Amino acid sequence: MAAKRNSPASKKCTSKIRRTTLGTSTPSLADFEESTFNFPKKKMDNSLYNQYEEKVRPCIDLIDSLRALGIEKELALPAIAVIGDQSSGKSSVLEALSGVTLPRGSGIVTRCPLELKLRKAKWGDAWSGTISYGTISRGLTMPLEVENAIIEAQDALAGKGSAISENLIRLEVYSPEVPDLTLIDLPGIARVAMMGQPKDIGNKIKLLITKFIKRQETINLVVVPSNVDIATTEALEMARQVDPSGERTLGILTKPDLVDKGTEKNVIDVVKNNTIPLKKGYMIVKCRGQQEIQQQLSLEEAIQKEAIFFEDHEYFSSLLLEGHATIPVLAERLTTELVEHINRHDSDQIASSHGWRPSSGPG
Repeated sequence: MAAKRNSPASKKCTSKIRRTTLGTSTPSLADFEESTFNFPKKKMDNSLYNQYEEKVRPCIDLIDSLRALGIEKELALPAIAVIGDQSSGKSSVLEALSGVTLPRGSGIVTRCPLELKLRKAKWGDAWSGTISYGTISRGLTMPLEVENAIIEAQDALAGKGSAISENLIRLEVYSPEVPDLTLIDLPGIARVAMMGQPKDIGNKIKLLITKFIKRQETINLVVVPSNVDIATTEALEMARQVDPSGERTLGILTKPDLVDKGTEKNVIDVVKNNTIPLKKGYMIVKCRGQQEIQQQLSLEEAIQKEAIFFEDHEYFSSLLLEGHATIPVLAERLTTELVEHINRHDSDQIASSHGWRPSSGPG
């Protein structure tokens, strides 16, 4: 094992971990424009992939190498759970990060917990997927099949209509353009039972959400529309109950285009962590709306429109310049969290198992 200590993978991993900490740099508008508009087209559709490959992949490669040398214990990597009220925009955030189109619409859309496992394939391999629920498992050959496959799975588990189910849907996606990462979409928080739903559906949804977000390896993205009073947001309170120190919670404001005139400064105060402080702070993003989806606006075009929106906004342009806005910057923040988790937890497990610790000196 001693030889592995100074391997190129180990040096690259620990070096990048040391250089990657929240708040170490603020992207300029020119830097943001370059990163957003000049990506190769194949990689534009998945912002998280680009950041992940640069910063997290060397660490994963190191862990995989160590496993191959005899580490049998799986080193848990974090999942990212997206929670919020119904129609808060949480599924939009998840699909923007993953590049996978999920069911969208009004009312209850996410009716079962969805575990989305992204698995990196070799460059040049074709996209493929597998959806599993209950005793059913079937393959998918095109990304366009995902949305209908999820709807069919929800209908099978929860019945048609607006009922929910605690049964998990597992969707695995294999593509050269995704990272090895697990994302979790959960039903939106409901306060009033709709026709066909049990009266205690609100409590059932909360128990289901808590089951996932209380896990220590889960990073919780709390999604709140920008035009809603954050002090009344139940999702944020739920996250604080299971993560009182805020180590695993990041606030995400959505739908900034719906903010009433005259209330923009309130939104800025939230994003700058001056209203309800979180240790990890807040981000603000603008994802595809229902009309844009119906107009078949691609995820790539949505990222470009999002950048233009924040650049041109009288108030929110400052948030872009300060590194608090857009999906690509959110992707950067999430990869930072993943690197910190690997450095904090998995490196300790590796060190204790094999009697060494990655160097903290210059890489």
